Amino acid sequence: MHAGIPAVAISGWPYTLSGMLTAAVIFVATYVVVALGYFPGLRLDRTGAAVVGAAFMVAFRVITPEQSYALIDMGTLVLLFGMMVIVGHLRLAGFFRWAGASVARHAATPRRLLAGIIGVAGVLSALFVNDTICLALTPLVIEVSGVLGVRATPYLLALATASNIGSVATLTGNPQNMLIGVASGFSYAFFFKKLVVVAAAGLVMDFLVINWIYRRDMALSFTGAAHPRARIHGFLIVKGLAASAVMLFFFFAGADLSIVAITTGATLLLTRRVKPEKVFIEIHWSLLTLFAGLFVVVGAARSAGLADLAFDALGARNAHSLPLISITCAALSNAVSNVPAIMLFIPFVPRFPNPEGTWLSLAMSSTLAGNMTLVGSIANLIVAEGARRACPIGFVEYLKVGIPLTLLTLGFGIYWLR
Repeated sequence: MHAGIPAVAISGWPYTLSGMLTAAVIFVATYVVVALGYFPGLRLDRTGAAVVGAAFMVAFRVITPEQSYALIDMGTLVLLFGMMVIVGHLRLAGFFRWAGASVARHAATPRRLLAGIIGVAGVLSALFVNDTICLALTPLVIEVSGVLGVRATPYLLALATASNIGSVATLTGNPQNMLIGVASGFSYAFFFKKLVVVAAAGLVMDFLVINWIYRRDMALSFTGAAHPRARIHGFLIVKGLAASAVMLFFFFAGADLSIVAITTGATLLLTRRVKPEKVFIEIHWSLLTLFAGLFVVVGAARSAGLADLAFDALGARNAHSLPLISITCAALSNAVSNVPAIMLFIPFVPRFPNPEGTWLSLAMSSTLAGNMTLVGSIANLIVAEGARRACPIGFVEYLKVGIPLTLLTLGFGIYWLR
């Protein structure tokens, strides 16, 4: 509490006016940097902003250090870390490049190559974290396009958009779904059953949209033959896939996602072939740090009373429409990115008349909204950065695919879940 100012109780949370104002300033400043990706004049990125915001919430006594520790959702962080260890193992074994290379070798036409990239990116992103799929396949797409003598742009866009769409099918497909999985308590099988059709239909729409927009590119013939090499470690791939299959079995059986993921990842570290530090290099530590920081920032703002006030001001208690929730979440996801958007929604969802439908709508809309713009998701940025020198993807170029694809897939998702 801030001395000298009486506490006031609103919606069951006591807070002070100075505490609320302090929390509001820190919260808004943090989310502005998260939305922009940088702070003018400083070398501060999204992760740095989350760390600074969390530290300031404690330093300025909005919350105590003990409260900040309690706000960090270890279940989500453990789940994300476990999946990163598994994916890192498979990436070191060469599995993802091998899967992409196999598609390239068997693609006889540009349309088949497009369909193959969309299929592989979509399926692998559903099984694993979509950001990693983009990291592994972007160099391969550029390499194959150059050898075949075709423009890489449509295939890079296919990789980015398909990885987002495919990831909507499972609770482990992307970070925001992991957040929702832990917060909602949904079983893996239930979530998959509800959203797999949205993902499958979205991948078909992805092919149709890109094939139409780049129909001239699709009508060309290859000028070369692609025989990309994929250096693989057979034993490690078999071990990694076997462990992943066991993991999926327990996921569908209803076991705790975090415990299964971390146990599977830990088991893969029991090897004489790969040093653990090589796997740990593959871990997206900045994303884990971003999550931890945002948990504290959002939780502190909620404990200061900001969340409840915003909930009342927006009339969210009377928001019964799942389409409206989906559209609002999609807009917010493009404003501040999907993970921070979901963190903002989490405290509100239990108060909605239909929490189950709301959770599913949030997962669907926050993921599919990532395809709207180049900066809509981390997966898009990974592809764009990886292709920056060989085949730059402009903001407007991306919008040609992003806008129609997002409207179509989001529209279908709303229809399916209504």
